[in-house]
Amino acid sequence: MVRLSAVEARVLGVLIEKEINTPEYYPLSLNATVNACNQKSSREPVMELAEADVRSALFDLDQMGLVRTLAETRATKFEHRVRDVLNLRRDEVAVLCLLLLRGPQTAAELRARAERMYAFDDTAAVLSVLERMAAQTESGQETPPDARPAQHREPLTQLLERQPGAREARWMHLLCGPVSETGEAAGTALATVGGTLGDGLMQRLTALEELAQAAEARLRTLEERLQLAEERLLAAEEGLRSPEGAVLKPEL
Repeated sequence: MVRLSAVEARVLGVLIEKEINTPEYYPLSLNATVNACNQKSSREPVMELAEADVRSALFDLDQMGLVRTLAETRATKFEHRVRDVLNLRRDEVAVLCLLLLRGPQTAAELRARAERMYAFDDTAAVLSVLERMAAQTESGQETPPDARPAQHREPLTQLLERQPGAREARWMHLLCGPVSETGEAAGTALATVGGTLGDGLMQRLTALEELAQAAEARLRTLEERLQLAEERLLAAEEGLRSPEGAVLKPEL
């Protein structure tokens, strides 16, 4: 079973979204992937990922077979392989994408937000997809030649406990691991993001501190050289003066 970090889940969701909604700009470059990950709209939670965080996630996803790196183009680009690797249908891909990008949602919310990705007839159609993805069933699709062999699929979604005051229960994906009935994994995901971002920021801060220390060392060296030059200039001026204070003309 695939186990993703919160950053990997965001990156994978972004690649799926852009393939469906903006195919003319797909596959994505590293910079485009970073921008899409940090997008303010249609993202829960909103993240501020550094380029290093996204690059690392893309590398790990490539190792899992969920992303393919296209290096033959002028700029390296990336595309997802979720449909093949997990043997998903188009409606399942759309639902999974939204869960990856926006966390736990009700079937009604998924239907409304999936409009550009897949046209569900009604909320019942979304529920049917979610229940199918929650069950461990045999894949009804032929496994592509380059996909991992899979006779059975692990559950990909889970129905969470209905929150107090809520009319409907929410659903959550399981690509980041098991979740509690109350959706406790969402907090874990946020903590993971915070830890990842913290690690990235600490690395950048350390690099900046090293640059600052190097700059200070160079400045001290320049100050010492300037002071030495001034002392030599003063000594030279003193050497040109007579004992009475008159300036001696150098001999020709």
